[in-house]
Amino acid sequence: SLAGHWKLGNLCWIYDDNQITIEGRTDLAFSENVPQRFEALGWRTYQVDDANDLEQLEAAFEWFESSPDERPALITVKSIIGYGAPHKANSHAAHGAPLGPEEIRGAKRTYGWPEDAEFLVPPEVPQHFAQTMGVRGNQLSQAWESTWNRYGQEHPAERQELEQLFAGRLPSLGEEEIPVFDPDGKGLATRVSSGKVLNAVASRIPWLIGGSADLAPSNMTKLEGEEDFRGRGSSGRGMHFGIREHAMASIANGMALSGLRPFVATFFVFTDYLRPAMRLAAMMSQKVLYILTHDSIGLGEDGPTHQPVEHLAACRAIPGLSVVRPADANEVAVAYRVALEAWDGPAALVLTRQAVPTVDRSKYGSASGASRGGYVLHDSASKPKPDVILIGTGSEVPICLAAAELLERDGIAARVVSLPCFEWFDEQSQAYRDNVLPPEITARVGVEAGVEQGWSSILGPEGRFIGVTSFGASAPYRELYHLFGITAEQICYTVHDMLRA
Repeated sequence: SLAGHWKLGNLCWIYDDNQITIEGRTDLAFSENVPQRFEALGWRTYQVDDANDLEQLEAAFEWFESSPDERPALITVKSIIGYGAPHKANSHAAHGAPLGPEEIRGAKRTYGWPEDAEFLVPPEVPQHFAQTMGVRGNQLSQAWESTWNRYGQEHPAERQELEQLFAGRLPSLGEEEIPVFDPDGKGLATRVSSGKVLNAVASRIPWLIGGSADLAPSNMTKLEGEEDFRGRGSSGRGMHFGIREHAMASIANGMALSGLRPFVATFFVFTDYLRPAMRLAAMMSQKVLYILTHDSIGLGEDGPTHQPVEHLAACRAIPGLSVVRPADANEVAVAYRVALEAWDGPAALVLTRQAVPTVDRSKYGSASGASRGGYVLHDSASKPKPDVILIGTGSEVPICLAAAELLERDGIAARVVSLPCFEWFDEQSQAYRDNVLPPEITARVGVEAGVEQGWSSILGPEGRFIGVTSFGASAPYRELYHLFGITAEQICYTVHDMLRA
């Protein structure tokens, strides 16, 4: 749909129409006219009646290459699965299982191939490759090198950018180029500070390209001063993906594989729709940046359909994906730097709709600690060692700080740890992790507006968790936090109960 809308006329898909699925023939559950569907989406189509007819195939490719048509092209190719196998050809038996020795011999007999030869490569094959593709490849390589060298002489700055892009490197993001946020008493939603940081880094990285699944005003992902991408020939960097989360994330994988740095955005709850593509990005270690707002029950009145509760656990379960839930605007800035420059794989920034206080760094730990995934934000001055460790992520970190103040009045020394990214914290040395979370201090309370799953390695067997055990509800976020017991008072009650035990 997007390819047709954007008129990507240099795109050609070849559709293998063998009419077989793993259960049987496609007419068990499928009867649509595929070429007509693609024509309705703005494509042009061509049909090849026999996959073994090389002249038909060549004519189809020439049709695609020679036409000035702006529409993308679909070439449907009728084929026979397991072609040549005497009993399994054109059946689902050739779909997902080995043919077996007898069927393989029969297929070779059909082809006029030595029936008992295995891994046979006739000498004519490498000769053909050397005389055609080898010669042609060498000529094309030489032509490319000549063009590349000439381009470098005429456009040295642009060539340097392309070299960085091809190598997967980024221009340096200096300290002065990423915003620093001062505490002002009002605070900012982390989606808002994310928008400010995104625009700052985008001004330094011309190949940072992306957009939202129809939610840019809510995700705060509009690139200021940049044109929108309008399709083939467009130089815009802001993309409108429409309500297509899975397609959006799949497109981002393709852009990342080409060397671009894509970002995509939606509400966090809608990662349900894009998770297969997110999983592939992690599997391929592709640097896709997911900007995921409306991160918890804190989004308020939209209610349980839009309030993610199990999604942090689900995303953290994907190997190779860093899930970052910053506590304030300055942790957001640090998260962008690490996700873009240091982390070797995809990163998901999980951001609030509601305003959160900007932590006073003259009073509490530096936001640079967020680069290590977790750090000590506050320690009591009343005792050399804390009695309890309060561990929070995102919007729950300020609640932990408020609880620490209340506990201090009761003579209980509480350390507050901000843990924005489990994955980055796990990458640190054991000595660093033990310094942040001393093993001998087993009184630990984790606070997060989500389910507990995934916290056991942080809290240990004696720790407690304050979070969500059901779906959310529709109400202003302060009322919801009180309803679900994610409050400083509930933390204090839990700590007192632990220390009495």
